[in-house]
Amino acid sequence: MKWKIIHIAETDSTNRWLREYEPPTDAPGQPLVVWADYQTAGKGQGTNRWESERDKNLLFSILYHPLHIQANRQFTISMAISLAIVDALEQQIGDVCIKWPNDIYWRNAKIGGILIENRLLGQTIKDSVIGVGLNVNQRQFKSDAPNPISLWQIHGHETDRGALLDTILERFTYYNNKELRQQYVGKLYRRKGFHPYCDQDGTFMAEFKDVEDDGHLILCREDGSLSRYAFKEVQFII
Repeated sequence: MKWKIIHIAETDSTNRWLREYEPPTDAPGQPLVVWADYQTAGKGQGTNRWESERDKNLLFSILYHPLHIQANRQFTISMAISLAIVDALEQQIGDVCIKWPNDIYWRNAKIGGILIENRLLGQTIKDSVIGVGLNVNQRQFKSDAPNPISLWQIHGHETDRGALLDTILERFTYYNNKELRQQYVGKLYRRKGFHPYCDQDGTFMAEFKDVEDDGHLILCREDGSLSRYAFKEVQFII
């Protein structure tokens, strides 16, 4: 894919900026990226806010039109962007993984998050807005988020945000329209062994079993029974 990249100083949300962007008439379907030095109302999943100092981190959104992806397989987009980010970060640090469905972790700390908003056209995806926040050069975090970490805190030096974005886009282009589930599963956080989780019935121990094509997580409990979860139906206890 050939990307049009727009760099702006500030916006409330790069996802919102892209949703309202009017493309030029001579390139209506061109994949587009906007990245901002600061977001005044950056969002995480649900009602969560994303903490980020001005000019320190990589905050961007992607708009593209994956008409080749069926609506019931839209989790492919989540897998592709997650793997692209892992590849880019692993060029600088090790121990990078994906906490289901698409948080980016370094060991037991969160270095990045992804928020995807898809619009459907019949049985396919008309367009996808993929918002990404990566902790890059921030040296300390002041919010009550439980486990943030940045690249700077891991390796102790500044990272060129624009170059990191270019690498992520290159890897995302590579993963586009490929079968990704095996690679995605291979990068999952807690993919081996029993670990604590919590659902509406309380806390339990389970091990990873599988991720279905539509993104549902399958956990195997200590008694051998299987539990199937959509996003937000189960929590990782860290």
